[in-house]
Amino acid sequence: MQTAVNKAQTKDRILNSPWTPATIGAAVGAGSATVGLLSAAAVSTYFARKVVVPPKRPVENLRLISVGYDSIELTSHQQPSSVRLPATEATLAPGEYGLFFNGGQGFAVVGEITAYSPQEQTVTRKILNVVSGDLATAQRGRLSGVVSRTPEAAGYSCEDISLELAVGSAPAWLVHPDARLPESEFSPDVSPTVQTGSRTWAIMVHGMGATRAETLRALETTQALGMTSLHMSYRNDREAPPSVDNRYGLGFTEWADVDIAIDYAREHGAQDVVLFGWSMGGAICLQTMRRARNRRLIRAMVLDGPAADWLDLMQYHTRINKIPLRLGALGVSMISQPALNIFTGLQEPIEMDTLSWTKHAGDITVPTLILHSMDDAFVPAYSSQKLAERSPLVDFVPFEGATHTREWNVDPRRWFDAVTSWLPAHLS
Repeated sequence: MQTAVNKAQTKDRILNSPWTPATIGAAVGAGSATVGLLSAAAVSTYFARKVVVPPKRPVENLRLISVGYDSIELTSHQQPSSVRLPATEATLAPGEYGLFFNGGQGFAVVGEITAYSPQEQTVTRKILNVVSGDLATAQRGRLSGVVSRTPEAAGYSCEDISLELAVGSAPAWLVHPDARLPESEFSPDVSPTVQTGSRTWAIMVHGMGATRAETLRALETTQALGMTSLHMSYRNDREAPPSVDNRYGLGFTEWADVDIAIDYAREHGAQDVVLFGWSMGGAICLQTMRRARNRRLIRAMVLDGPAADWLDLMQYHTRINKIPLRLGALGVSMISQPALNIFTGLQEPIEMDTLSWTKHAGDITVPTLILHSMDDAFVPAYSSQKLAERSPLVDFVPFEGATHTREWNVDPRRWFDAVTSWLPAHLS
């Protein structure tokens, strides 16, 4: 089994030739000289658009092989008690997960593994709850870190609010302290900890392709800390209105939406805020810390599997997808150079260098906790580790066995303890 050090060294070898604006320019020149212009543009355009074009809907590409029941004699409304799936890194991971099916209309919560067949390469997991839909007839689905689609489903009352963003009204959930529903059966294995007081709000920012439901996994933590939490949507996330170009800014544009969320918090009694961000949401939080009007109100950040260095990340995906590096570099130029925006549809270029925080670690101005799985193969923990090494304000907590942004799912107690032991000391 690889140790955390070995995994970090592997990622280090993958990223041993860092991209910078200068090296990207050289690579693009080499690509133009050695590859046909049209074929190079096609590959690079596909790569660039995969990064900045929001998906119309999540893809359900997980085959649901079969379901099982607790009894042989079935009743008309009996729900399955288990589901058999292809064995993959994600389906073999420990913990509880959401299972979306039927185009997202169906939703179930699956628990621990009950059987594994290496020969058949299948895994059977317990079904904890079928919330909606007919899982017995579903053929494909999507495994998710989301285990509750609303605060009420997680066991907490909430207020539905709207944030008036530049692109239009965006829905958000507001969860006040002591919001546990008395009739809720939700009873996490945690105990209350030190209270920060409701004057410190948590602003929750989900990641690329996800929705605000992704952030609900942090609710028991912020409730234990006595914090009001605001779970926001932002431009181009399928809940908030799209931007004019309907393109992700990778944090370069979305930070303005978080600034509006901080406005709302301040106008409703918050004295300061803590930003929580998952994946691209981490990149958005970092840009908010740098650019927002309200940046002085940000006391700390908690980032889960953050995209801390977009240049490193795009170089990594270029390599693992076996795309020639010069074409990956051309894709980066399509995102960052005004003259090439016609290939991506971006209204304005994205300044990629400003999204590479390992090169700007000195710009971190608030205490930051990063929780990141060493087994994250989508956004490797390499950049998070490097950022923690280069900034005295960044603390890094490694997890094992979790795929991207599923640290909580694998070990909710460790996630809870890490945040509740770290945050109060940095708010005092």
